[in-house]
Amino acid sequence: MFDSGLGGLTVLAALMAALPHERFVYLGDTARVPYGSKPLAMVRGFADEISAELLGREVKAIVIACNTASAASLPELAERCPVPVWGVVEPGVAAALRTHAADDSTEARIGVLGTVATIAARVYQDRLEAAGATTWARACPLFVPLVEEGLQDSDIARLVVAHYLSDRPALAAVILGCTHYPLLKPALALALGVDVTLIDSSEAVAAHVVGQLRSLALLALPASGGPAAAPGERLEYLVTGDVDVFLHTAGRLGGPAAPATHVDLGRPGQARPASVTRRVPAPTRAVNISPEAA
Repeated sequence: MFDSGLGGLTVLAALMAALPHERFVYLGDTARVPYGSKPLAMVRGFADEISAELLGREVKAIVIACNTASAASLPELAERCPVPVWGVVEPGVAAALRTHAADDSTEARIGVLGTVATIAARVYQDRLEAAGATTWARACPLFVPLVEEGLQDSDIARLVVAHYLSDRPALAAVILGCTHYPLLKPALALALGVDVTLIDSSEAVAAHVVGQLRSLALLALPASGGPAAAPGERLEYLVTGDVDVFLHTAGRLGGPAAPATHVDLGRPGQARPASVTRRVPAPTRAVNISPEAA
């Protein structure tokens, strides 16, 4: 799986919980983060490079744990790729429509919060409107740096959230259209109120991937005898930027402890280790995985 940086750790946590016998490679493209402010054509090229790197490591499937990359590269990448490729958009849309349909009395819209590129691409709005929902969307470019700086629980975060949501209409549900955004759920819930459902697609993505692996006969089964491997023994991080910075931030956000290696894209399968292989330190907080999208 891959993400522009560390936001995809929310998806990783859900996948590892739902797939206890699978092994994972998580590529964080921190050398080029953020994706959300870049042209979609550029992000599409990033996705092609990363997919080549992962295919060089003989992965059996790829999860694009990034809304912007999903918007830029799917479904074309899935059609070209020799292994299954899944994104995070469709499961989030399905979860939002289920929530909206469950309340027949509401005339409120479904809100979409995302990066500039995701909102401009209308990957959520078009799908929701095709299903009969009315939408409201807002690009929130400051959310990702807030999370990456560890400020998601700060007064600054609450002020920024209030700024972006100040002119919102009545909303029945809000899709968190970036994998960083679940870490801002306390601030978002405070601004939106208890009547608005926050849609975090991580659990929905995990359920979709489990079903797809099973239907394709690709689901790993328990090894005969012996306990299941610990999370850090079935996960490897690949990092295009600074390994130490990645590990520090991943540990702060609750990422599983695992080896991390620097990788130069464009040379599939040829990783360049940092001075030593490093591991994420013990998490200081848990990644917040929402039950709403289950």
